[in-house]
Amino acid sequence: QWVYNILEKKAEADRIVHENPDPSNGFVLVPDLKWNQNQVGSSGLWCGAELSGGVPAGSCLHITYSKNPLSSALCFPSQEAIVKRFGVPGSQLRIYLHYQPSYHHLHVHFTALGYDAPGSSVERAHLLADVIDNLAMDSTYYQKRALTFPLRADEPLFKKFQEAGKV
Repeated sequence: QWVYNILEKKAEADRIVHENPDPSNGFVLVPDLKWNQNQVGSSGLWCGAELSGGVPAGSCLHITYSKNPLSSALCFPSQEAIVKRFGVPGSQLRIYLHYQPSYHHLHVHFTALGYDAPGSSVERAHLLADVIDNLAMDSTYYQKRALTFPLRADEPLFKKFQEAGKV
């Protein structure tokens, strides 16, 4: 519900850095909740996206090239807004999606390269540029591809794998 409240401007409307209200490629760029916005290299921004018709994608697995809100409609305007507001150029940003995401609503993370953000390592983070390129090569790339990801022993999904005898 938190995500929908942000997208519908029922919450955190005063924290919006940039938004695109387009029903097909709309998104909202807001600072991470844990970030005070004073130290640019100490956290990042979160960008929630909607697919055409306002239907959210749960993760990168649910995106096809024909329903791809991640390309120039989201990435470049967000980078421009970050430069304008925080002075961090796009060349100094790590822009990625998580798989498995912490919650299943398509969102992109923008962090300064100097910030070692939790979940930004190669096992969990997929660079936005790579996701866009993969979808351009094969519009159903993420429906066909098996993605590996780490799980901590205390995560509920890990326990489900244990119960199923898969670990």
